[in-house]
Amino acid sequence: MAKNITDATFAEETDKGLVLIDFWATWCGPCRMQAPILDQLAENYDEEEFKIVKMDVDENPETPASFGVMSIPTLILKKDGQVVDKAIGVQTKEQIEAMIAPHM
Repeated sequence: MAKNITDATFAEETDKGLVLIDFWATWCGPCRMQAPILDQLAENYDEEEFKIVKMDVDENPETPASFGVMSIPTLILKKDGQVVDKAIGVQTKEQIEAMIAPHM
């Protein structure tokens, strides 16, 4: 299951390894469609090699603004603290796997 993070814990949670950040909000229908796909993916990987975290954009406005997040859901993939890919809108499990595969 994807872990919820905040502006305060963002750097600590996303600066090491391969991390997919899901920027979402409780009122967002497409975000609710994306959530079970991410939870399913999270179960398939060891957290040491790849982890998925979620950030509520309403409760944590600083980090999404710093990444230019204008639409949700937005997925940002970071490897060792550097952004390596980004996707906007609901992504299928296959699309996300294709996004992370080159960085594993």
